[in-house]
Amino acid sequence: MSPAALGGITLRETVARAGIDPKLIDEIYYGIVSAPAEGSNVSREALFDSGLPAAIPCTTINRYCASSAEAVAGIAAKITAGQIEIGIAGGVESISSIRALFSNEATNFFSDIAKMKTTGQKLAHLAKFKPAYLAPMAPGIVEPTTGKSMGQSADLMARQFGVGRAEQDAYAVESHKKAAKGWETGFFKELVVGVPTKDGTLVERDTDIRADTSVEKLAGLRPVFYKDGTITAGNASPLTDGASAVLLMKESKAKELGLKPIAAIRSIAAAGVDIQKEPLLIGPVKAIPHALKMAGISWNDLDLIEIHEAFAGQVLATFRAIESDAYAKEKLGLGAKIGTIDTSKVNPHGGSIPLGHPFGATGTRLVMQTALELQKLNKKLALISICAAGGLGEVLVMEAI
Repeated sequence: MSPAALGGITLRETVARAGIDPKLIDEIYYGIVSAPAEGSNVSREALFDSGLPAAIPCTTINRYCASSAEAVAGIAAKITAGQIEIGIAGGVESISSIRALFSNEATNFFSDIAKMKTTGQKLAHLAKFKPAYLAPMAPGIVEPTTGKSMGQSADLMARQFGVGRAEQDAYAVESHKKAAKGWETGFFKELVVGVPTKDGTLVERDTDIRADTSVEKLAGLRPVFYKDGTITAGNASPLTDGASAVLLMKESKAKELGLKPIAAIRSIAAAGVDIQKEPLLIGPVKAIPHALKMAGISWNDLDLIEIHEAFAGQVLATFRAIESDAYAKEKLGLGAKIGTIDTSKVNPHGGSIPLGHPFGATGTRLVMQTALELQKLNKKLALISICAAGGLGEVLVMEAI
């Protein structure tokens, strides 16, 4: 299914469940990482697919895996600045519809044919054709700067912070169990809309959750990125299709419309690291102190921690950094560690490892999942941590209302 179609479904459903007049929506921001060539402003194409008023301006954002979190930040900033009152932030990714690329040489060859006017010119040019031109370059997830895949970088990060294979597998199994329980108890039902496929099947729940997985099963999987590595298909997030969206508005506007907000955004912070010198996915740790400071709280005030699970190794390495006095002093300029991880507060309904990771959609999935957790679990404050390619990290602090 195209990104526009997936995004359109979430737009329609978001407006329908809120019960507001779509004409009141001032702007829409959507995130995507692998935008289709024929419609790179996916936010706008999703709007057209949704049937919502065409007068709503739309913007598409790419901050890698934090794209839709940055969409939230953009809409929130416009609301705070008084530029708009109501906006939708979301994200989408259709990994299964990403097209293979061809070499520059092949692209130039076919482009030249399209420019030629006479049959003779075209025939002469076709005589220069090479069968190798038809060999596609499979889509990949590689950092242009380092040449390493996301998985390779995460594997090296796990080594640097001393995170072993057994620890990663145990974390992944626990996340699957939490997600499975979340579906059994009906937690996810409020967050999910069914998607009809071309053959008439209605996909109504996440398809990668393994309730019956175990440490023993995961232990039998081979490392994917290095022969002596620790990351496997079992302790990493799967590449998936998906979309998500959240409705944001000024508090006074919500009261005017008779709507009760679920949660408020207390602060948003972003950071970047030099990926030639530091681990690719450590960015959120740099952003956490800023987010806490802007929110006016300390680490110990947090009731929930929602962290994007690109890899179990990345999550656990992030925890090592958060709990390290040495890292805090050397890399963050702090006098002591950020805090101590209470695992009972982490991803209470599972994360990206069982739920999947449609790049552009994960940020807003985390935002709405966290908002509902604050409400359902009767908690007050939560922190969302999202690592992203390019050494980027984004952190949000949310508060129950």
